[in-house]
Amino acid sequence: QVQLVESGGGLVQPGGSLRLSCAASGFTLDYHTIGWFRQAPGKEREGVSCISSTAHMTYYADSVKGRFAMSRDNVKNTVYLQMNSLKPEDTALYFCATAARLDFCSNNLSEYDYRGQGTQVTVSS
Repeated sequence: QVQLVESGGGLVQPGGSLRLSCAASGFTLDYHTIGWFRQAPGKEREGVSCISSTAHMTYYADSVKGRFAMSRDNVKNTVYLQMNSLKPEDTALYFCATAARLDFCSNNLSEYDYRGQGTQVTVSS
């Protein structure tokens, strides 16, 4: 059974950092693209970032560029999203999604096959 489980969210002050994890089970991440998305109440869902199967392709939304960074550990079957210099507007439910495509990266959730339930990130003083 394919499953993605996110962790690492929480409450952090503005300017702080968090590292989110997306652990995969039921399949190996080696040949999959992983994307991170976020959904805040009253706002449109946003594709935050993605990393291709080979890590040769990455994408970051302008709103997070320079502050967020994705990495993948295929041995641990886990992908990470390091979030630095967090702002209140980064508050949202963050979830990861996977697509069984090589050298592919997209901020469009409809192009992904599976998604996790998400982890809440709240940036507030």
